[in-house]
Amino acid sequence: MKLKNSRGFTVLEMMIVFTIIAILVASSLVILWPAFEGDHSTQAYDTTVEVFRKFRNQAVAQSRRYIIIPTAPGTLTVQYWGGGTPAPAPVTVYTYTIPNDIKFQVLAGFPTAATAVPDGFGTGATAIQFNACAVLEGGAPCVVFYPDGSAQDDVGNFNNGVIYMNNASNFYGSRAVTVEGATGRIRGWRLVNQAGVATWAQQ
Repeated sequence: MKLKNSRGFTVLEMMIVFTIIAILVASSLVILWPAFEGDHSTQAYDTTVEVFRKFRNQAVAQSRRYIIIPTAPGTLTVQYWGGGTPAPAPVTVYTYTIPNDIKFQVLAGFPTAATAVPDGFGTGATAIQFNACAVLEGGAPCVVFYPDGSAQDDVGNFNNGVIYMNNASNFYGSRAVTVEGATGRIRGWRLVNQAGVATWAQQ
């Protein structure tokens, strides 16, 4: 038996419900998207810091040399460089990538004064600012960690440098990582709005 008043949803009612759901989902994405971008910036920063610290520590612990080659848009290649005379060619041991929506890049508006860039390294105008490894890497910027913990280039010069990363649509999600040549110290930075001025703050 059928009840007289029983009926299902009409097509129009279903369309209205789906439209409301779609609007709610779209609104949520608009609100949450900056958080997703920020999370990816954090992932890229964490990966970069971890790679530099890990292989600096391994160079010390294992009495070996490790080369890190950062390449835009977002790759970190790690090579082991054995000893001996003549020294053998470096061997790639790991390759790391940061999230696709984050790139090693600088943005218009970054601080450029010598007293305003992270650790005073570079000019704030180039995404990857390390000495070129002219002998081993064909002139690509790189960092060689030595058993004494120092960061050098491939001909023995101390290598102070900085690398910037960000999503172009999230200016204040920008991060930077610095490496001090003499000690191999690695520090992280975040771009913040300080009284209306873009300023690098140590993390």
